[in-house]
Amino acid sequence: MTGTQIDHLIQLLAKLPGLGPRSARRAALHLINRKESLLRPLAEAMAQAADTVAPCEICGNLDSVQPCAICRDPRRESSIICVVESVADLWALERSAVFRGRYHILGGTLSALDGIGPEDLNVGALIARASEAVVGEVILATNATVDGQTTAHFLAEKLAGCEVQVSGLAHGVPVGGELDYLDDGTLATALSARRPV
Repeated sequence: MTGTQIDHLIQLLAKLPGLGPRSARRAALHLINRKESLLRPLAEAMAQAADTVAPCEICGNLDSVQPCAICRDPRRESSIICVVESVADLWALERSAVFRGRYHILGGTLSALDGIGPEDLNVGALIARASEAVVGEVILATNATVDGQTTAHFLAEKLAGCEVQVSGLAHGVPVGGELDYLDDGTLATALSARRPV
């Protein structure tokens, strides 16, 4: 490798989330020092992913097969669709191993400031899926941000024409959370969403 190639590798690594220039230099050096055990296998895996990984034609999840493994799994509950903003959100829910339904990835949230409207999101396919007779519930699992909540309200209005129950994720005090460490918004949401004990 010439210095230019190393610099190029560092520049590309620095574009990854969580890696700045210093971390990218360390990562590049680590990869170069382990060419056979790490660099070459990583390069091959990245090339294969670039050639084969694509969004699922049904839900938008990333996979190397169509439809994705989640949509093909007959053990998953097909009557419940969980709507998330991104693949990262789907992966977070899958890590919990609690939800056993299907997913729908919007591809973002509505944002007037960023010029993102309904036509920029995967809304039409969601309405079509929610209109299927087998679907009984749609869970709106957008983030608890202004854009996420605006998107959830918009989707709830759009889904009102479908014969499905529309629900959202609970917000409030996290498990193991101490009140003294919570922000005002979380405390306010937890108080307003209180339930009988």
